[in-house]
Amino acid sequence: MNMFRSFSMLVLGWLALIGAAAAQQAYPNRLITVVVPYAPGGYYDSIARVVAPRLAEVLGQSVIVENKAGASGILGTEFVARAAPNGYTIMVGGIGPHSINPSLFSKLPYDPVKDFAPISLAATAPNILVVPAGSALRSVADLVAAASAKPGTLNYASAGSGTSAHLAAEMFASAARVKLNHIPYKGSGPAVLAILAGETNMLFGTATDVFRHIRSGKLRALAVTSNQRIPAFPDTPTLAEAGVPNAVAAGWYGFFAPADTPKDVISVLSNSINKVLQSPAVKSVLSVEGTAEVIGSTPEVLASFLQAEIVKWREVVRISGAKAD
Repeated sequence: MNMFRSFSMLVLGWLALIGAAAAQQAYPNRLITVVVPYAPGGYYDSIARVVAPRLAEVLGQSVIVENKAGASGILGTEFVARAAPNGYTIMVGGIGPHSINPSLFSKLPYDPVKDFAPISLAATAPNILVVPAGSALRSVADLVAAASAKPGTLNYASAGSGTSAHLAAEMFASAARVKLNHIPYKGSGPAVLAILAGETNMLFGTATDVFRHIRSGKLRALAVTSNQRIPAFPDTPTLAEAGVPNAVAAGWYGFFAPADTPKDVISVLSNSINKVLQSPAVKSVLSVEGTAEVIGSTPEVLASFLQAEIVKWREVVRISGAKAD
């Protein structure tokens, strides 16, 4: 009997140790870092900083944001691709590092599909075709007519070669069958300043970057590059409505983890991030007064979306001949 009791105690102790070890390994049990592959202040950064503190509340662990900017988002994206696949290092990726860079750079130190585990598609934001307030171009039809009459004389600003503003303009030019002159700037800020100063004729600016200047009357919005009109500017037509179909170009932003992160960890992250994104307070902030759509999705939806975006922008890069700065 004593031997049986000793054996039972041994088994119970062993089970207790297993339970304690499992509890210690339950995800998450320590700090989580959200990497942003761009400098503070942009929409990538805004998503991370709005989501992080609320994600910490949902998960019961600290969540911090770390900006690793450089090389068109490559530095931070590669850092996450090489991080331990345990759910403690994730990132806000998107159109630049995950769907444009693969076609823009001949050698990329990461594979946007093989090196990442999708978590959730967080938001999308279209570009808005804007001209200076004093421009004689009052519609897309005016712009196309002017560009057709004098090919290559109308110029447009962008945040740099291969950026969404550049490729959205090239997609438009191809669809409208016109020739435009590209003037790249060092970032979206200088590009917006250029159009405000009248240095360029037009800009396909990210909606979250230009909407305040449209509302102040300094810029005139001619069209949005989304499939549908956006709440911020319900009277501004889509390019298709304005007579230029097949030129949909929306920036997108999603959460990713390193490849081989366990599926149960991805599930926890996806469910938790989506819960945060569906919060009315978060939606209100990240919609940026109706210029962006806050989504939240399953990992499978983001994976499918990413594949389609890579194919789409590969063709735009090929047609435009865009090369990295």
